[in-house]
Amino acid sequence: MIVGWAGRLFDVRDPLVRMVLIILAGVGYLFVGVQGTPTAAQWILAVIAFATGLVLHRRPLVNLLGQTALLAVAIWLLDDCTVNQVGASWALLELTMRADRRRVVWLAAGLLAAVDLTDSIGDPLPRFVSGMFGLLAEVGVPLLLGLVIRTTRELAEQAQQRAAEEEQRRRESEARAARADERSAIARELHDVVAHHVASMVLRVGVARHVLTDLDPRVGEVFDDVHGSGTAALADLRRLVAVLRKPDGVRGDAALTAIEPSALPAALGAAVDRARQAGITVEADIDPAIGSIDAVRGLAVLRLTQESLTNVAKHAGASALARLSVRLVDRAVHWEVADNGRGWVPAAVPAGGGHGIIGMRERVEVLGGRLEVGATGAGWRVRSVLPAAPAPSPTRTEPA
Repeated sequence: MIVGWAGRLFDVRDPLVRMVLIILAGVGYLFVGVQGTPTAAQWILAVIAFATGLVLHRRPLVNLLGQTALLAVAIWLLDDCTVNQVGASWALLELTMRADRRRVVWLAAGLLAAVDLTDSIGDPLPRFVSGMFGLLAEVGVPLLLGLVIRTTRELAEQAQQRAAEEEQRRRESEARAARADERSAIARELHDVVAHHVASMVLRVGVARHVLTDLDPRVGEVFDDVHGSGTAALADLRRLVAVLRKPDGVRGDAALTAIEPSALPAALGAAVDRARQAGITVEADIDPAIGSIDAVRGLAVLRLTQESLTNVAKHAGASALARLSVRLVDRAVHWEVADNGRGWVPAAVPAGGGHGIIGMRERVEVLGGRLEVGATGAGWRVRSVLPAAPAPSPTRTEPA
C-alpha cells in the first residue's frame, strides 16, 4: 500500500497532487514553523509561489523560473525564505523528472544554485560553509531524487517495451508455426489426393496392357512407358508422404487423408452429428450437388466445417445455434457457418479442429479463395467461396 502511494506521488502524471501537498506543507510551516508571526511580505511571497505552482504545474520549466525569481526577491526582502526555497527545490524536482533534455535540467540547477548563493555573499567563512551545505540540500537532493525517479521510469518503460516486443515476437512465432503446421497438413492432403489418382491410373494402364493382347508394338511401348512413369511417380509420392508423416510431426487429426467426392455430403453430415452430440444445435443446408466437386476442394470444405463447428463449441457454448450452408453455384463452392452467440458454458469440443482461423485461411488461399471472418449481430460468421478448379488444358501433339 505504501509503495503504491509513493509510486503515485512521484508519477509524472500527477504533478497537481504533489503541488497541493507542497502547498499544504508550506501553509503548515507558516503557521507552526516560523518563529513569531509571519510578516505580510512572507505571506504575499508564499501566496504568489503557491499560485504560480498551481497555475504552472504542467509547465515545469516556467514554474522553476518563476519560483527562482520569487526566491531571489525573498532573499532580498526576508530573513526567513524557507517557503520559497522549498518551492524552488520542488520546482527543480518536477523539472528533473519531466524535462525532455538533460541540458535544461543542469542549466536550471545551476541557475537555482547561483540565486541561492547570493544569500551567502559577504558572510563569514563558517556561515558560508553552512550555506554550501544548505545549497546541497536545496539543489543536490531534488536533483538526485529527480534523476533517480526519471531513470527508474525510463528503465520501466524500456522493460515494458521489451516485453511488448517479446510478446509480439512470440505471437508471430506461434502464427508462423501454425501456418507451417497447417501447410504441412495441406501438403499431405494434396499428395494423398494425387497419389490416389496416380495409383488408379497406373492400375488401369496395367490392366489394359494385359487385357489388350493384340496391340501394335508402338502402342504397347506407350502403355509400358505410361505404366513405368506412373509407378515411379507413385513411389516418389509415397516416399514424400512418408517423410511428411513422421510420427513426431503429425498432431492428432492433422494427418489428413483423401476423401471420395461422392462421400463428402455424408462426411459433412457426420461432422454435424458430432457437433450436435457435443450439445450444439446445428441447422445444416448441404447441397447434394456438392458431391460432384473435386477431392481437393471437398477436403477443404470438410476441414473448414469441422474447424468452424469446433470454434462454435469453444467460444459460443452449448446453447448456441449454428447454421451450416454449403452450396454449389456455377461450379464454385459457397460455404458458410454462422452462430447466434447465445452460448454460455463451453461445450465438449468435437473432433476435427486444426489451427483455427490461421489454418482455415491457409486452406482457402491455397485454392484461390478468400476467407471472411467477423461478427454478425451477437454471434460470429465465417464464410468463403472456393472458385471452380480450372479445367486441364488439352495437350497438343506436334506433327512428326
